[in-house]
Formats: sequence, C-alpha cells, structure tokens
Amino acid sequence: MKAVIIEDEEIIAGLLVNKIQKVAPDVEIVTILPSLKTARRWFGENAEPDLMFMDIQLSDGVSFDIFNDFSLKCPVIFTTAYDEYAIRAFRVNGVDYLLKPVKEAELYAAIDKCRKFADTKESPPADIATLIRSLTNPAASSKYKEKFIVNVRNQWMPINTKDIACFTKEVLNYIYLFNGEKYMIDYVTLEEVEDLLDPRQFYRANRQFIINMEAIQSVRPVENSKLVIRLKEPNQKLEIDMSRLKSPEFKKWMDR
Repeated sequence: MKAVIIEDEEIIAGLLVNKIQKVAPDVEIVTILPSLKTARRWFGENAEPDLMFMDIQLSDGVSFDIFNDFSLKCPVIFTTAYDEYAIRAFRVNGVDYLLKPVKEAELYAAIDKCRKFADTKESPPADIATLIRSLTNPAASSKYKEKFIVNVRNQWMPINTKDIACFTKEVLNYIYLFNGEKYMIDYVTLEEVEDLLDPRQFYRANRQFIINMEAIQSVRPVENSKLVIRLKEPNQKLEIDMSRLKSPEFKKWMDR
C-alpha cells in the first residue's frame, strides 16, 4: 500500500513513520506534506495514494479543506490531538480517528481495517450514528479506566482516575494524587497503565512518568531542546524531564 502523511510537525511525522514501519512494513510512505498549500500542489500533480494519514489542525488551516478541492476516495486515518472534529472526519473517508500520542496497537488495527477496504474495493462506511452516540454519551461508551484500587492497611480503597496527578515507575508503580497522597498500584508496567488511560487527559512523558493535564504547573525548556515539567503543589518536587523528540507532540497535546 502506498500512503501519504499530512502533518506539519516534522518530528511528529518522523515518529509516525517509524511506528508505521514497525506495525505495517508493507506500507510505503510516498511523501510527507507539511501544509495545505503543499498538499494541494501534490494532489494536483499526482494520483491519490491507497491510504492517507492526516493531522487535522495544520499551520495554514484544517486538512478537511483538501476534500473541497479534490475528489479523493482513498481511506483516511486521522491522527490528531483534537477530538472535536470526529464527526466531520468520518464524513470524509475517515476509517479511524487516533488521538495523539498514537498508540501502536491502535495504529495497527486502523491500517488493517484499511487493507480490508482496499481488498474489497469498497468505500469505508461512515458509521456516524455510532460515533455520535459515543460522543454524546461518553460515560456509557468509555473504554478508559475510571478507578484504580489501592491497598491501604489491608483494606481496598478505590481512587478516581481524575484525582490522580501522575503515575510513576520507581521500584514499583505508584500514583500521586492531587492532594499529595501516594499509593502503590498493582500493575507490573506503566505500559499496562497507559493503555487504560484517556490520552486526552494523560500523557506518557518518559519511561518513569504518566502525567495528568490538570496537574501541570509549568513547562521549562532547558539545553538541547529538552523540557522540564513541574507539577502543581503539593507535588511540585516532582520535576519530570522530557526529550526534545517528544517536545512538539507534547506541545500540541497541551495546546487544545
């Protein structure tokens, strides 16, 4: 399958290419288009690909505008930090809508879905009714964990996920609450935890930390384009380093 990526952040586009190559090595990335202007020029001069990966909010507009200029029929996997465009995405060939940071398992499933459409030569169905139900009644359709159970003096205690400021890997896995309390959780890896969390609310900053958007006090750039994330009181002593490769993706995640 030949694919095109429309993404205005070079580093994020590179990360997506690496993930695609890992989960679907048969997918050939033909080009990466960083703006609406370059996308319009490219589609005006080339045949449409078998598949497109599209960010939605670009530096010079929203990628949906491309469909106003070209009659494109290929399936599209939207990769974005914004969920408010979901309905519109499924009206323009959207096969899947992946929130950043894109998880490899979800990416694999989306590409596999596109292969089935390519094999049957059918147009991807826009299951807008199901999507509307999930967006208007998120509690009924949420696939994310709402509570974690911790053991306190030989008693089980439920902790609401929204009350957790961050998850951290020390010798074992722990949670810090917004009130500063710290508890151990019964999960072997942070990867297990990450799959249970809403990516709109929680971000995997590095190997040791997953942070809640509401827990962030400030973000400070340091040398080599790295970032240091400081959490709000009473967890202000937790300063979390982030590599420069994740900086653009993290900024987009925060800037919603």
